[in-house]
Amino acid sequence: MKITDYLLGYSPPIWATLIAGVFLVIALTLSVYLIFQHLSSYKHPEEQKFLIGVILMVPCYSVESFVSLVDPSISVYCSILRDCYESFAMYCFGRYLVACLGGEERTIEFMERLGYASSKTPLLGLDCEKGTVKHPFPMNYILRPWKLGQWFYQVVKFGIVQYMIIKLLTALLSLILEAFGVYCEGEFKWGCGYPYMAVVLNFSQSWALYCLVQFYTVTNDELAHIKPLAKFLTFKSIVFLTWWQGVAIALFYSLGLFRSKIAEGLELKSSVQDFIICIEYSSSTDGHCFCSSPICFPFQTL
Repeated sequence: MKITDYLLGYSPPIWATLIAGVFLVIALTLSVYLIFQHLSSYKHPEEQKFLIGVILMVPCYSVESFVSLVDPSISVYCSILRDCYESFAMYCFGRYLVACLGGEERTIEFMERLGYASSKTPLLGLDCEKGTVKHPFPMNYILRPWKLGQWFYQVVKFGIVQYMIIKLLTALLSLILEAFGVYCEGEFKWGCGYPYMAVVLNFSQSWALYCLVQFYTVTNDELAHIKPLAKFLTFKSIVFLTWWQGVAIALFYSLGLFRSKIAEGLELKSSVQDFIICIEYSSSTDGHCFCSSPICFPFQTL
């Protein structure tokens, strides 16, 4: 029996659909409430429009994961759509931080003024010294210190945009490979496209997040009024941990190490990932409500 025929005849357990559906409703309710909060106090559109773009990642992921769980035959396409919006959300997060600094020109001017200033609480050992940003081990053996100013801003900006571009290109390539039956989502085989794209996307995503870490380290004091660390950790956990979770589940399945009752009941590794995401994104909405509410942390213009 072909895998496509099996997927067409497969349906997830009722308990999984009900549980995922409950968490989906919770995630949608909290997300809509948070977006309504922003729209009802839309006083700083340059900042809030990008933050809303980040918040929309939760309902986007939740809905597509639930649809994929209910109908595994379209899980590949749901996963691709999910990943595309993830890259856009990362771009929105970077643009949100820049908007809170007053725009690109004021951000570059701020970095040039920073000069010899050093971060009081560096993240991952990063520090600013003599107008440059040093890299932690082992990146310090590969990269030279980045000079603060326009150069640093352009490097960070490209680091975020490249992930968006690569994500879109790999999504398009995934559709082509899937049409020829050689994409094999979640399978680590030499003749499949999934493992190669997983490696490329891992490096691309890691570099984008590394650039965000660098940017946060330089601007954390200036952005203290928007609680940048809480927002950064919330967003990073959503993007990075979800990605590695999917890769880990696929790897465990390939090695025959996934023997939990949930996995045995759902049968498909994509269904396990979809089920877990529905639960996780309901919880992540609570983090968004705490970190991104315009009531708890009102915006300020620099």
